[in-house]
Amino acid sequence: MKIRLGHSPDSDDAFMFWGLASGQVETQLEFEHILRDIQTLNEWAMEGRLETTAVSVHAFARVADRYALLRHGGSFGEGYGPMVISQEPLSLEALESGTIAVPGELTSAFLELNLLWKERFGSGASPAYEVVPFDEILPAVKAGRYDAGLIIHEGQLTYGREGLSLVVDLGVWWKEKTGLPLPLGVNVVRKDLGPELMAEVSRCMRESIDAGLRNREKALEYALQFARGMDWDTSDRFVGMYVNERTRDMGEEGVRAIRLLLAEGARYGLVPDVPVDVVD
Repeated sequence: MKIRLGHSPDSDDAFMFWGLASGQVETQLEFEHILRDIQTLNEWAMEGRLETTAVSVHAFARVADRYALLRHGGSFGEGYGPMVISQEPLSLEALESGTIAVPGELTSAFLELNLLWKERFGSGASPAYEVVPFDEILPAVKAGRYDAGLIIHEGQLTYGREGLSLVVDLGVWWKEKTGLPLPLGVNVVRKDLGPELMAEVSRCMRESIDAGLRNREKALEYALQFARGMDWDTSDRFVGMYVNERTRDMGEEGVRAIRLLLAEGARYGLVPDVPVDVVD
């Protein structure tokens, strides 16, 4: 049977799925790798287009009726995460009347920014924003087209080289607030595949992550082709941030962090209140 596997063309996702792409995982299933940006994968998940896919945790709240959460493949910020950056040093309060470039309304970063905003400025407050492709946010802020930018992916490591300043790190904020890692992206599997097939997809993807962690140099070399010009050392650091033991199994702490984030979002009416079904 063919299983269409959606993931982003980012070095951390590529690292995770090197094991499947290189034949390191034995299975009767045929995996077709579908590489799209996370915004597209989020939108496709709402249609149930792919059997298994990466989605943002934010988007998962809108597809939980159709997809179940896998314990592996998740991306968490361990005291770090998406950042709001600006051209000059600014406080968050200075941005109350400014416009922030954001990478997508369904990204987890956008949900987390809104939660921080409501916590800081009141439940009725929302940031003024404009959606900009994630890889165009740094140059747009640097050029002065926006007061600030919400950055994800490798921008978290490179914004300082561009002479930009940190306003707030959402991973730091969440850790101080909850003591938990910050949920960002997850892998999900469609419920209509049935328990046995869902479990087999889960096994294959877990073993792919294991293969990458065991063969780090080979998996990283494969991932570099998706690294958008990052050098080896920066790519290695980025992969290490988001592919680790928590990626192999998010554990009960990871599940609890996801449930708490979505519950907070539901409390403010930012996402629907949904159960989080997990494939064990």
